[in-house]
Amino acid sequence: MPLTPLEHDRRYGELDQVMRAYLGRPADDTPDRPGEALTAYLRHTWHTRPWALATAERQLRDYADSPPGRLRLRLGEFYAVPDVGLPEADVQRWLRCLADHIRQSIEEGAVPPPAAPATPWEWHARFPELGQFLGGWFSQDMPDEFDDHDAAVDHYRDSTDPHLVARLVGELHELLALDLDESGCALAVAELGMEVDPPAPWSPSGWIARVAGRLTLPRAGHGPGEG
Repeated sequence: MPLTPLEHDRRYGELDQVMRAYLGRPADDTPDRPGEALTAYLRHTWHTRPWALATAERQLRDYADSPPGRLRLRLGEFYAVPDVGLPEADVQRWLRCLADHIRQSIEEGAVPPPAAPATPWEWHARFPELGQFLGGWFSQDMPDEFDDHDAAVDHYRDSTDPHLVARLVGELHELLALDLDESGCALAVAELGMEVDPPAPWSPSGWIARVAGRLTLPRAGHGPGEG
């Protein structure tokens, strides 16, 4: 019988988060050091949900110790670890290696210092609303859907819950606070789903600052004194 959402989250929810951290990144961890993807997972999780690390360590180790058979995977009764480029025979050893690194990080209090995101997963985990905004309003179809960039920003502002708009403004300022150079800022917005260039004459960082300011303007039909 396929896993219910509750069963999935209870048994594999945090394991799944660790696996998602490897999307587009190699499983290059060794017993001596965690790879880039696990370091990104540790950095973000330590600074946002430190209590989840112990759950991740246990779920990884439990899965490595009792991997499901092919039939139960086919029936959807177990979580299927995605292909990370390792031979099937090496996956259990790799999962134990991840669990060991997470346990060591917890026991030693080894917290990766704050830094700009290093992987696609970390960009979207750290800037979830910005990913929704850029991927939803600034895909390659944007020129066919809106007259210009400002029209797309205004549509987002006027059609989105004000709490989410406020969250996006905060994420835009957080992105600017990373103090990336222009190529780094361009890479960041591309990682977060933007498929069109900023409008002339704006640089990526200049346009991000402009958007943050524009989002604080009154919503359509909600100016001062209006209901």
